Amino acid sequence: MTTHDADKLTAGYHLLDPLADVRRPGDADCDVYLTGTVFLDIIFTGLDSAPVRGTESWARGMGSSPGGVANMATALARLGLHTSLAAAFGDDHYGDYCRDALDHGEGIDLSLSRTIPGWHSPVTVSMAYEGERTMVSHGHEAPPPEEPAPSCPPPARAAVASLVPGRGQEWVAEAARRGSKVFADVGWDDTGRWDPADLAELEHCEAFLPNAEEAMRYTRADCPRAAARALADLVPLAVVTLGSEGAYAVDGRTGETAEVPAISVEALDPTGAGDVFVAGFVTGTLAGWPLADRLAFAGLTAALSVQEFGGSLSAPGWVEIAAWWQHARAYDDQPARALRRYAFLDRLLPAAARPWPLRRAVPTIGFRHA
Repeated sequence: MTTHDADKLTAGYHLLDPLADVRRPGDADCDVYLTGTVFLDIIFTGLDSAPVRGTESWARGMGSSPGGVANMATALARLGLHTSLAAAFGDDHYGDYCRDALDHGEGIDLSLSRTIPGWHSPVTVSMAYEGERTMVSHGHEAPPPEEPAPSCPPPARAAVASLVPGRGQEWVAEAARRGSKVFADVGWDDTGRWDPADLAELEHCEAFLPNAEEAMRYTRADCPRAAARALADLVPLAVVTLGSEGAYAVDGRTGETAEVPAISVEALDPTGAGDVFVAGFVTGTLAGWPLADRLAFAGLTAALSVQEFGGSLSAPGWVEIAAWWQHARAYDDQPARALRRYAFLDRLLPAAARPWPLRRAVPTIGFRHA
Protein backbone atom coordinates (compact mmCIF):
# COMPACT_ATOMS: atom_id res chain seq x y z
CA MET A 1 0.00 0.00 0.00
CA THR A 2 1.42 3.42 -0.96
CA THR A 3 1.73 6.39 1.37
CA HIS A 4 -1.02 8.08 -0.65
CA ASP A 5 -3.32 5.11 -0.06
CA ALA A 6 -2.54 5.08 3.64
CA ASP A 7 -3.28 8.80 3.88
CA LYS A 8 -6.66 8.25 2.24
CA LEU A 9 -7.51 5.59 4.81
CA THR A 10 -7.06 8.10 7.64
CA ALA A 11 -9.55 10.57 6.17
CA GLY A 12 -13.32 10.73 5.92
CA TYR A 13 -14.96 7.55 7.14
CA HIS A 14 -11.74 5.83 8.23
CA LEU A 15 -11.54 7.28 11.73
CA LEU A 16 -10.21 4.16 13.39
CA ASP A 17 -8.55 0.87 12.55
CA PRO A 18 -10.65 -2.00 13.93
CA LEU A 19 -7.71 -4.38 13.41
CA ALA A 20 -5.11 -2.28 15.21
CA ASP A 21 -4.85 -4.81 18.06
CA VAL A 22 -4.19 -7.75 15.76
CA ARG A 23 -1.83 -6.21 13.19
CA ARG A 24 1.74 -7.49 13.32
CA PRO A 25 4.92 -6.60 11.39
CA GLY A 26 5.07 -8.54 8.16
CA ASP A 27 1.28 -8.88 7.80
CA ALA A 28 -0.20 -8.63 4.33
CA ASP A 29 -1.02 -5.07 3.25
CA CYS A 30 -4.46 -6.22 2.10
CA ASP A 31 -7.12 -6.97 4.69
CA VAL A 32 -9.85 -8.12 2.29
CA TYR A 33 -9.77 -9.13 -1.36
CA LEU A 34 -12.84 -9.42 -3.55
CA THR A 35 -13.69 -9.63 -7.21
CA GLY A 36 -16.85 -9.30 -9.27
CA THR A 37 -18.85 -6.98 -11.49
CA VAL A 38 -19.24 -3.26 -10.79
CA PHE A 39 -22.57 -1.79 -11.92
CA LEU A 40 -23.65 1.80 -12.08
CA ASP A 41 -26.69 1.83 -9.80
CA ILE A 42 -29.48 4.36 -10.35
CA ILE A 43 -31.94 4.20 -7.47
CA PHE A 44 -35.45 5.67 -7.31
CA THR A 45 -37.04 6.01 -3.88
CA GLY A 46 -40.26 7.46 -2.53
CA LEU A 47 -42.49 5.38 -4.80
CA ASP A 48 -45.88 4.61 -3.29
CA SER A 49 -46.25 1.39 -5.26
CA ALA A 50 -44.78 -0.62 -8.10
CA PRO A 51 -44.90 1.09 -11.52
CA VAL A 52 -48.06 0.30 -13.47
CA ARG A 53 -47.82 -0.70 -17.13
CA GLY A 54 -48.71 2.12 -19.50
CA THR A 55 -48.33 4.88 -16.90
CA GLU A 56 -45.57 7.23 -15.77
CA SER A 57 -44.48 7.13 -12.13
CA TRP A 58 -42.66 9.97 -10.39
CA ALA A 59 -40.22 9.16 -7.58
CA ARG A 60 -39.67 11.55 -4.69
CA GLY A 61 -35.99 10.64 -4.44
CA MET A 62 -33.15 9.48 -6.63
CA GLY A 63 -29.52 8.56 -6.16
CA SER A 64 -26.65 7.06 -8.12
CA SER A 65 -23.58 5.13 -7.00
CA PRO A 66 -21.25 2.29 -7.91
CA GLY A 67 -23.10 -0.99 -7.29
CA GLY A 68 -22.65 -4.73 -7.62
CA VAL A 69 -19.44 -5.85 -5.94
CA ALA A 70 -18.73 -2.15 -5.22
CA ASN A 71 -21.36 -2.30 -2.46
CA MET A 72 -19.27 -4.80 -0.51
CA ALA A 73 -15.95 -3.12 -1.27
CA THR A 74 -17.23 0.25 -0.08
CA ALA A 75 -18.77 -1.18 3.08
CA LEU A 76 -15.46 -2.85 3.98
CA ALA A 77 -13.39 0.24 3.24
CA ARG A 78 -15.64 2.52 5.27
CA LEU A 79 -15.11 0.27 8.27
CA GLY A 80 -11.37 0.86 7.96
CA LEU A 81 -10.29 -2.37 6.25
CA HIS A 82 -7.61 -2.18 3.56
CA THR A 83 -9.67 -3.45 0.63
CA SER A 84 -8.48 -4.70 -2.77
CA LEU A 85 -10.97 -5.04 -5.62
CA ALA A 86 -10.32 -6.81 -8.94
CA ALA A 87 -13.02 -5.71 -11.40
CA ALA A 88 -13.53 -4.59 -14.97
CA PHE A 89 -14.46 -0.97 -15.76
CA GLY A 90 -15.80 0.40 -19.01
CA ASP A 91 -14.09 3.41 -20.58
CA ASP A 92 -17.38 5.32 -20.72
CA HIS A 93 -18.41 8.10 -18.32
CA TYR A 94 -20.17 5.60 -16.08
CA GLY A 95 -16.98 3.58 -15.75
CA ASP A 96 -14.91 6.69 -15.04
CA TYR A 97 -17.38 7.77 -12.37
CA CYS A 98 -17.39 4.36 -10.66
CA ARG A 99 -13.61 4.03 -10.71
CA ASP A 100 -13.11 7.54 -9.35
CA ALA A 101 -15.72 7.05 -6.62
CA LEU A 102 -14.08 3.82 -5.44
CA ASP A 103 -10.45 4.88 -5.78
CA HIS A 104 -10.39 8.51 -4.70
CA GLY A 105 -13.69 8.59 -2.82
CA GLU A 106 -13.32 5.40 -0.76
CA GLY A 107 -9.60 4.57 -0.82
CA ILE A 108 -10.14 1.13 -2.36
CA ASP A 109 -7.09 -0.46 -4.01
CA LEU A 110 -7.94 -0.96 -7.70
CA SER A 111 -4.45 -2.00 -8.84
CA LEU A 112 -5.80 -5.44 -9.79
CA SER A 113 -8.69 -3.93 -11.78
CA ARG A 114 -8.65 -3.08 -15.49
CA THR A 115 -10.32 -0.60 -17.86
CA ILE A 116 -11.64 -2.11 -21.11
CA PRO A 117 -11.79 0.14 -24.19
CA GLY A 118 -15.14 -0.01 -25.96
CA TRP A 119 -16.89 -1.97 -23.21
CA HIS A 120 -19.86 -0.16 -21.69
CA SER A 121 -20.53 -0.29 -17.99
CA PRO A 122 -23.30 -2.55 -16.67
CA VAL A 123 -26.24 -0.55 -15.29
CA THR A 124 -28.94 -1.38 -12.74
CA VAL A 125 -32.05 0.70 -12.12
CA SER A 126 -33.53 -0.02 -8.69
CA MET A 127 -36.99 1.08 -7.56
CA ALA A 128 -37.62 1.02 -3.81
CA TYR A 129 -41.16 0.86 -2.43
CA GLU A 130 -43.02 -0.80 0.44
CA GLY A 131 -39.76 -1.85 2.09
CA GLU A 132 -38.62 -3.84 -0.96
CA ARG A 133 -37.06 -3.04 -4.31
CA THR A 134 -37.41 -4.10 -7.93
CA MET A 135 -34.39 -4.00 -10.20
CA VAL A 136 -33.80 -3.90 -13.94
CA SER A 137 -30.23 -4.49 -15.15
CA HIS A 138 -28.40 -4.39 -18.45
CA GLY A 139 -24.84 -5.35 -19.30
CA HIS A 140 -22.55 -7.74 -21.14
CA GLU A 141 -19.87 -9.99 -19.70
CA ALA A 142 -16.47 -8.34 -19.78
CA PRO A 143 -14.10 -9.76 -22.40
CA PRO A 144 -11.18 -11.81 -21.04
CA PRO A 145 -7.91 -9.96 -20.50
CA GLU A 146 -5.51 -9.96 -23.43
CA GLU A 147 -2.58 -10.69 -21.13
CA PRO A 148 -2.36 -13.03 -18.13
CA ALA A 149 -3.97 -11.52 -15.05
CA PRO A 150 -1.73 -10.35 -12.22
CA SER A 151 -1.36 -12.50 -9.14
CA CYS A 152 -4.91 -13.01 -7.93
CA PRO A 153 -5.89 -13.39 -5.27
CA PRO A 154 -3.17 -11.42 -3.45
CA PRO A 155 -2.09 -12.28 0.10
CA ALA A 156 -4.90 -11.04 2.33
CA ARG A 157 -6.40 -11.67 5.76
CA ALA A 158 -9.77 -12.42 4.19
CA ALA A 159 -11.60 -12.73 0.90
CA VAL A 160 -15.30 -12.40 0.11
CA ALA A 161 -16.83 -14.67 -2.54
CA SER A 162 -20.30 -14.83 -4.02
CA LEU A 163 -21.07 -18.45 -4.85
CA VAL A 164 -22.67 -18.99 -8.26
CA PRO A 165 -24.81 -22.12 -8.75
CA GLY A 166 -23.28 -24.39 -11.35
CA ARG A 167 -20.09 -22.36 -11.75
CA GLY A 168 -16.96 -22.94 -9.69
CA GLN A 169 -14.41 -20.23 -8.95
CA GLU A 170 -10.83 -21.47 -8.78
CA TRP A 171 -9.61 -18.40 -6.97
CA VAL A 172 -11.63 -19.31 -3.84
CA ALA A 173 -9.55 -22.43 -3.16
CA GLU A 174 -6.37 -20.51 -4.00
CA ALA A 175 -7.24 -17.76 -1.52
CA ALA A 176 -7.78 -20.35 1.21
CA ARG A 177 -4.46 -22.04 0.38
CA ARG A 178 -2.74 -18.68 0.78
CA GLY A 179 -4.16 -18.35 4.28
CA SER A 180 -7.14 -16.04 3.66
CA LYS A 181 -10.34 -16.58 5.60
CA VAL A 182 -12.99 -16.83 2.89
CA PHE A 183 -16.47 -15.48 3.62
CA ALA A 184 -19.16 -16.58 1.16
CA ASP A 185 -22.65 -15.48 0.33
CA VAL A 186 -24.93 -16.70 -2.44
CA GLY A 187 -27.55 -15.25 -4.75
CA TRP A 188 -30.98 -16.49 -5.69
CA ASP A 189 -30.90 -19.72 -7.71
CA ASP A 190 -32.89 -18.86 -10.84
CA THR A 191 -32.74 -22.50 -11.96
CA GLY A 192 -34.87 -23.53 -8.99
CA ARG A 193 -32.63 -26.55 -8.35
CA TRP A 194 -31.12 -25.37 -5.05
CA ASP A 195 -28.64 -28.20 -5.35
CA PRO A 196 -26.49 -28.61 -2.21
CA ALA A 197 -23.66 -29.69 -4.54
CA ASP A 198 -23.46 -26.05 -5.66
CA LEU A 199 -22.12 -25.25 -2.19
CA ALA A 200 -19.04 -27.46 -2.64
CA GLU A 201 -16.74 -24.44 -2.36
CA LEU A 202 -17.76 -24.05 1.27
CA GLU A 203 -15.03 -26.55 2.09
CA HIS A 204 -12.58 -23.68 1.48
CA CYS A 205 -14.58 -21.10 3.45
CA GLU A 206 -14.53 -19.75 6.97
CA ALA A 207 -18.14 -18.57 6.95
CA PHE A 208 -21.31 -18.75 4.87
CA LEU A 209 -23.90 -15.97 5.16
CA PRO A 210 -27.14 -16.70 3.22
CA ASN A 211 -30.54 -15.24 4.00
CA ALA A 212 -33.23 -17.40 5.58
CA GLU A 213 -34.96 -18.39 2.34
CA GLU A 214 -31.72 -19.37 0.64
CA ALA A 215 -30.54 -21.35 3.67
CA MET A 216 -33.79 -23.31 3.97
CA ARG A 217 -33.95 -24.11 0.27
CA TYR A 218 -30.40 -25.45 0.14
CA THR A 219 -30.79 -27.55 3.30
CA ARG A 220 -34.47 -28.50 2.87
CA ALA A 221 -34.93 -27.39 6.49
CA ASP A 222 -38.30 -26.12 7.72
CA CYS A 223 -36.91 -23.15 9.70
CA PRO A 224 -33.89 -20.83 9.41
CA ARG A 225 -32.29 -21.99 12.66
CA ALA A 226 -32.41 -25.62 11.62
CA ALA A 227 -30.93 -24.58 8.28
CA ALA A 228 -28.06 -22.81 10.04
CA ARG A 229 -27.31 -25.90 12.10
CA ALA A 230 -27.28 -28.02 8.95
CA LEU A 231 -24.97 -25.59 7.16
CA ALA A 232 -22.57 -25.69 10.13
CA ASP A 233 -21.72 -29.23 9.01
CA LEU A 234 -20.35 -27.75 5.78
CA VAL A 235 -18.56 -24.62 6.98
CA PRO A 236 -17.06 -23.49 10.32
CA LEU A 237 -19.42 -20.51 10.70
CA ALA A 238 -23.00 -20.54 9.41
CA VAL A 239 -24.80 -17.19 9.64
CA VAL A 240 -28.40 -16.86 8.52
CA THR A 241 -30.00 -13.43 8.23
CA LEU A 242 -33.63 -13.27 9.34
CA GLY A 243 -34.72 -9.92 7.93
CA SER A 244 -36.67 -7.89 10.49
CA GLU A 245 -36.05 -10.62 13.09
CA GLY A 246 -32.26 -10.17 13.11
CA ALA A 247 -29.77 -12.97 12.51
CA TYR A 248 -28.76 -16.39 13.85
CA ALA A 249 -25.28 -17.96 13.79
CA VAL A 250 -23.77 -21.35 14.57
CA ASP A 251 -20.07 -22.04 15.13
CA GLY A 252 -19.64 -25.57 13.83
CA ARG A 253 -16.28 -25.97 15.55
CA THR A 254 -17.41 -25.17 19.08
CA GLY A 255 -21.19 -25.63 18.91
CA GLU A 256 -21.70 -22.03 20.06
CA THR A 257 -24.84 -20.31 18.81
CA ALA A 258 -25.85 -16.67 18.84
CA GLU A 259 -29.04 -14.85 17.93
CA VAL A 260 -29.38 -11.07 17.81
CA PRO A 261 -32.65 -9.20 17.15
CA ALA A 262 -32.78 -6.46 14.55
CA ILE A 263 -32.79 -2.85 15.68
CA SER A 264 -35.74 -0.63 14.86
CA VAL A 265 -35.17 1.72 11.91
CA GLU A 266 -37.24 3.37 9.21
CA ALA A 267 -36.18 1.71 5.98
CA LEU A 268 -35.78 3.82 2.84
CA ASP A 269 -33.95 1.46 0.49
CA PRO A 270 -32.75 -2.12 1.24
CA THR A 271 -30.33 -2.16 -1.73
CA GLY A 272 -26.95 -3.52 -0.61
CA ALA A 273 -27.98 -4.25 2.99
CA GLY A 274 -26.85 -7.86 2.70
CA ASP A 275 -23.41 -6.74 1.51
CA VAL A 276 -23.11 -4.32 4.41
CA PHE A 277 -24.07 -7.11 6.83
CA VAL A 278 -21.28 -9.32 5.47
CA ALA A 279 -18.78 -6.46 5.73
CA GLY A 280 -19.69 -5.89 9.37
CA PHE A 281 -19.34 -9.59 10.17
CA VAL A 282 -15.99 -9.82 8.38
CA THR A 283 -14.72 -6.83 10.36
CA GLY A 284 -15.69 -8.33 13.70
CA THR A 285 -14.29 -11.73 12.80
CA LEU A 286 -10.90 -10.38 11.74
CA ALA A 287 -10.80 -8.25 14.88
CA GLY A 288 -11.44 -11.34 17.05
CA TRP A 289 -14.71 -10.22 18.63
CA PRO A 290 -17.12 -12.66 20.32
CA LEU A 291 -19.66 -14.26 17.97
CA ALA A 292 -22.66 -12.38 19.40
CA ASP A 293 -20.86 -9.02 19.08
CA ARG A 294 -19.97 -9.77 15.45
CA LEU A 295 -23.57 -10.65 14.70
CA ALA A 296 -24.89 -7.54 16.42
CA PHE A 297 -22.41 -5.26 14.69
CA ALA A 298 -23.24 -6.73 11.28
CA GLY A 299 -26.95 -6.25 11.92
CA LEU A 300 -26.41 -2.67 13.05
CA THR A 301 -24.39 -1.68 9.98
CA ALA A 302 -27.02 -3.24 7.71
CA ALA A 303 -29.83 -1.46 9.56
CA LEU A 304 -28.09 1.89 9.23
CA SER A 305 -27.60 1.31 5.51
CA VAL A 306 -31.30 0.84 4.73
CA GLN A 307 -32.02 4.37 5.98
CA GLU A 308 -30.12 5.75 2.97
CA PHE A 309 -30.67 5.19 -0.72
CA GLY A 310 -28.01 3.55 -2.82
CA GLY A 311 -26.07 0.37 -2.18
CA SER A 312 -22.52 1.65 -1.75
CA LEU A 313 -23.45 5.21 -0.77
CA SER A 314 -25.55 3.91 2.11
CA ALA A 315 -22.76 1.91 3.78
CA PRO A 316 -22.02 3.44 7.19
CA GLY A 317 -18.61 4.42 8.48
CA TRP A 318 -17.51 4.84 12.08
CA VAL A 319 -18.88 8.39 12.26
CA GLU A 320 -22.37 7.13 11.41
CA ILE A 321 -22.13 4.23 13.85
CA ALA A 322 -20.93 6.53 16.63
CA ALA A 323 -23.69 9.05 15.87
CA TRP A 324 -26.33 6.30 16.07
CA TRP A 325 -24.96 5.02 19.39
CA GLN A 326 -24.90 8.51 20.85
CA HIS A 327 -28.49 9.06 19.70
CA ALA A 328 -29.70 5.65 20.88
CA ARG A 329 -28.46 6.25 24.43
CA ALA A 330 -30.02 9.72 24.57
CA TYR A 331 -33.51 8.77 23.35
CA ASP A 332 -35.94 5.95 24.05
CA ASP A 333 -36.64 4.88 20.46
CA GLN A 334 -34.75 1.59 20.89
CA PRO A 335 -35.66 -1.23 23.31
CA ALA A 336 -33.49 -1.41 26.44
CA ARG A 337 -32.48 -4.94 25.46
CA ALA A 338 -31.05 -3.66 22.19
CA LEU A 339 -29.01 -0.99 23.95
CA ARG A 340 -27.50 -3.57 26.30
CA ARG A 341 -26.61 -5.73 23.31
CA TYR A 342 -24.58 -2.87 21.81
CA ALA A 343 -22.71 -1.82 24.95
CA PHE A 344 -19.53 -3.25 23.42
CA LEU A 345 -19.49 -0.20 21.12
CA ASP A 346 -18.31 1.99 24.00
CA ARG A 347 -14.79 0.61 23.81
CA LEU A 348 -14.60 0.93 20.02
CA LEU A 349 -16.10 4.19 18.91
CA PRO A 350 -14.75 7.68 18.37
CA ALA A 351 -16.77 10.63 19.59
CA ALA A 352 -19.56 11.38 17.13
CA ALA A 353 -18.69 14.46 15.12
CA ARG A 354 -22.04 14.98 13.40
CA PRO A 355 -25.66 14.83 14.50
CA TRP A 356 -28.02 11.95 13.73
CA PRO A 357 -29.52 11.23 11.22
CA LEU A 358 -26.95 11.67 8.46
CA ARG A 359 -27.58 11.99 4.73
CA ARG A 360 -24.96 11.32 2.08
CA ALA A 361 -26.41 10.21 -1.28
CA VAL A 362 -26.69 12.68 -4.15
CA PRO A 363 -29.09 12.50 -7.13
CA THR A 364 -26.54 12.70 -9.94
CA ILE A 365 -23.69 10.83 -11.59
CA GLY A 366 -21.15 13.36 -10.33
CA PHE A 367 -20.74 17.05 -9.83
CA ARG A 368 -17.93 18.96 -11.45
CA HIS A 369 -15.63 20.32 -8.76
CA ALA A 370 -14.19 23.78 -9.14
